[in-house]
Amino acid sequence: MVTTFLILLVVLLILGAPIFIALSGSVMTAMGTGSHVPLAIVIERLFAGLDKFSLMAIPFFILTGSLMSVGGLSQRIVHFANLLVGRFTGGLSITAVSSSMFFGAISGSSPATVVAVGGLLYPAMRRDGYSGPFSIGVIIASGSLGIIIPPSIVMIVYAAVTGVSVGALFMAGIGAGVLYAACFIPYCVWRARRDGVKPMTPPTLRELWLGLKDAAWGLGVPVVVLGGIYGGVFTPTEAAAVSVIYALLVSALIYREKTLGQLFRTMIDAATTTAQVMIILAAASVLAWFLTSNGLAVAVANAVLSLSENPYHIFLLINVTVLIVGMFLDAASIMVILAPLFYTIGIKVGIDPVHLGAVLTVNGAIGMFTPPFGLNLFVASSLGGVSYLQAVRGSLPFIGIAIAALLLLTYLPAVSMWLPNAVYGG
Repeated sequence: MVTTFLILLVVLLILGAPIFIALSGSVMTAMGTGSHVPLAIVIERLFAGLDKFSLMAIPFFILTGSLMSVGGLSQRIVHFANLLVGRFTGGLSITAVSSSMFFGAISGSSPATVVAVGGLLYPAMRRDGYSGPFSIGVIIASGSLGIIIPPSIVMIVYAAVTGVSVGALFMAGIGAGVLYAACFIPYCVWRARRDGVKPMTPPTLRELWLGLKDAAWGLGVPVVVLGGIYGGVFTPTEAAAVSVIYALLVSALIYREKTLGQLFRTMIDAATTTAQVMIILAAASVLAWFLTSNGLAVAVANAVLSLSENPYHIFLLINVTVLIVGMFLDAASIMVILAPLFYTIGIKVGIDPVHLGAVLTVNGAIGMFTPPFGLNLFVASSLGGVSYLQAVRGSLPFIGIAIAALLLLTYLPAVSMWLPNAVYGG
């Protein structure tokens, strides 16, 4: 039965079947042909997989990101980031990195960050003298920060399938995201010097103040969310609900650049995205039950541990595996399929599950712009004048830099763990 399941799963994934069909369909077929267990249990597990309080945060954060993505917020964030760093060599490319951090803290989505930031900065970078591949490469790579900087939907998925604290994961995401972004900046400076790109004129204090004031309402989302969570005012799920109310008030009453009809369509889009995420999580619950009940998860974990019980070796194996899988699957799918297995292995060799979550999230972020199926590559191709091949060429140097950042994060756990340890006392 297990052999039938594995063959079906691989075949369906290769054929490009939707993830939820590949997961639940292969389980149902294997059970129907090799087990006397009623197939109704698959339906029960589908619903049980969604019956978790922490998952309620996902639709709220998706809706918050959708609401704040409309109404001119992206222009305000990019303008403010450029005021802060545009004066330095490579300032416009550094703006792409910093504005992606700001926007990622609001949207929680890598593709949305690429579209919002790239639509504004790609033409500007080309006008300033940056090459086409580099311009789109820095936007594609920086956009992946959207799933690392909290609030991160991918981290919520990891928490749902492993039981790790969402708050601790968000804290780890801050350190991981800052390191990840900082590794891009030296390359941006070097490329600007090589291409002879001039920095912009330093802004006045008044211009800085006006830029901050204009973007402050949008940038208040992560302050409300993280401040409320770590101030003990509300749980992560309650924080997500509060962020929706805040985003709706800011979009409808303060920025007021979209009609009520457009805001309503934004909510419909958010509901569609939520359904896509939730059905994958439901199917992942079926997979987890099947693997556990048949002893496959334990068998794989023991097989891995038979190779080595050294945490450094295990982490290397995890990173190589997820980087390869990330070339074909998105970060959320990787979490629901592989995180429970790696969590089990990590616990046995003494890897902190919060640190593991941060490492897996960064792995997933790299996969967002790794050929051949990195989602950001296809999203960038929708920008004017950008081809898929140009996006791939531009992404290659940043893949190397991102892997270097991943290794630093992996083997220097203090980078991601100092904030969770400070807040939660170890």
